[in-house]
Parts: sequence; C-alpha cells; structure tokens
Amino acid sequence: MKAIVLLAGLSALFVASAAYAGDAAVQAPIHQFIDNFNKGDAKAAKAAHVASPSIIDEVSPHHWSGPKAFDTWVADLTKSEAVEGRTGGAVTLSSATREVVSGNHAYVIVPATYTFQQKGKTMHEVSQMTYVLTKGKSGWKIESWTWTGPDASPAM
Repeated sequence: MKAIVLLAGLSALFVASAAYAGDAAVQAPIHQFIDNFNKGDAKAAKAAHVASPSIIDEVSPHHWSGPKAFDTWVADLTKSEAVEGRTGGAVTLSSATREVVSGNHAYVIVPATYTFQQKGKTMHEVSQMTYVLTKGKSGWKIESWTWTGPDASPAM
C-alpha cells in the first residue's frame, strides 16, 4: 500500500513538473528578445535587456558585457554568420524547464533550437539558453544570458 501511495505521489509530482508554465511576466522579456531577434529587429530585441547586459555565446569572442554588449554581439554574430555561409536563422524556444524567482531576481532555463540554412542544407542547433533577469521600475529585463549546446547538425 505504501508503494502505491509513493508511486501516486511521484506521478503527481512528475505531471506537475511536466505542466510547469512559469511566470509569464518573468518570461515576457525572453520572448520579446527572441521574437524580435527572429524578425531582425535588433532595437526591439535589445530593449528586453538591461542597459549593460552580459552575454555568453559560441561566437567569438564568446563574452560581451557593458553598455555596448548587445550591439557588439549582434555585429559579431552577423559577421560570423556571413563567414560560415549561414542564412535565414531563427530561434525556437520550448517551455522553460526551470525558473527560480527570488524577489527582484530570476533564473530561467529554456530549451532552444537555432535553425538556419548553410550551403543549401537546413541545419539545427539544439541548445538551451540560461537567463538571469532583474525586475526594475520598468518590469523584468534580461541581465545576462548564455547559449549552450553542441554543434549544429543537418535537419532530418
């Protein structure tokens, strides 16, 4: 009987975590950033960030911070994509797998897939993005984010 109760409790916990939606207000700047990045609207994507964000990405030099971080990252990414022959890039986010909110600070992990064309082939880069957000007078803003994952592979 104890085993059945334990199994039922674990099942309920699994279902609750699978249905986890997180705080829409915390996740809004994440979607603002990615949605506008996909549209090619760097100004709107940048607006989801604090004035001096910190960014870690696979593109060299791999780390940007300070008031020019976002603009410099966009320039370095654009240059890298051109050198690699990548076009039509877009990021798709899945539901957050973890969200920790502590007062005016939040930590969010979101699975992400970057899809693009390279030398006539559709490529996918399955990854995850980890965000740190801060809540200020104008609401939640991205303070830092990291792109983490293996190399891209051809789409199946």
